[in-house]
Amino acid sequence: MMALLEVKDLNKSYQSGPEILPILRNVSFSVEEGDAVVVTGESGSGKSTILNLLGGLDGADSGSIKVNQKEIVGLSEEALGFYRRDYVGFIFQFHHLLKDFTALENVMLPAYMAGKDRKAAMERARDLLLSVGLDGRSHHYPAQLSGGERQRVALARALINDPALILADEPTGNLDEKNSRMVEDLLFDLVKNFGKTLILVTHDPLFRREGTIGFHLEAGTVRRP
Repeated sequence: MMALLEVKDLNKSYQSGPEILPILRNVSFSVEEGDAVVVTGESGSGKSTILNLLGGLDGADSGSIKVNQKEIVGLSEEALGFYRRDYVGFIFQFHHLLKDFTALENVMLPAYMAGKDRKAAMERARDLLLSVGLDGRSHHYPAQLSGGERQRVALARALINDPALILADEPTGNLDEKNSRMVEDLLFDLVKNFGKTLILVTHDPLFRREGTIGFHLEAGTVRRP
């Protein structure tokens, strides 16, 4: 099977006053289509940094990131915008739903902004809300939804543009135990059913049981746990 993602000798550091803080050191790994990768690590180990680099939200100091054999390190901001639109679905710890839009509108908006016909975008959004068990809540606003429901809307939104790669950053970090397990199970089921590739970062070791591959970030390097 072809590698969807290839990372080679990736380095990233940040400047804090006069000090340079290395975050990632010569990180290399590959991910095949359909993999569900769980990356664990302590707070400050670089988990969110690596997702930001893979998603084109931040730039690497050096190294290579290829998605579908296309290099994204060094792309212009405009090209990165198209990359994020066409290849990546993001799920964050906070849902980032627009408060003045319904669940249905929040899900369909990325597709509509990408140029999809409004009616077609609405239909796909309805189907995705059905897939996360929220077809009866589609016309509710975020304030009318529970925390677990809001995060399920965010899962549906991540799939609206049919991305190849789903990047999830502590997706259950703001939820209680019951909703965490529900969202966890739903996320992995959706990735499998829709044929997506997932990279999820978390400090929760329970996620490892669902992933097909596990990595652990420590001292800026990746290793198998």
